[in-house]
Amino acid sequence: MNRIAQAAPVSTPVSDQLGPRAEGTVYDNASGTFEVRHVVTDRAEARRILRRQSARFAVLIRDVHAGTEHYTGAVWTGSDRVLKAVA
Repeated sequence: MNRIAQAAPVSTPVSDQLGPRAEGTVYDNASGTFEVRHVVTDRAEARRILRRQSARFAVLIRDVHAGTEHYTGAVWTGSDRVLKAVA
């Protein structure tokens, strides 16, 4: 019998995926400038909000320029930049 060995999936902690996004933080990336309004880390609630079974968190953000709000499940990347941090 020929079996292919597969590595166990590596789970990145939610805190690493959220990055420094806490309520009140303002950050920007290629998509725009955003203020974090609310962070949901309960998986069941994040899945309900984003309507995705793979969701681990949901972040309610306000587009600073357009004034619109929406939830995102995007992970923090090297192209994201904090403009205003909260203590």
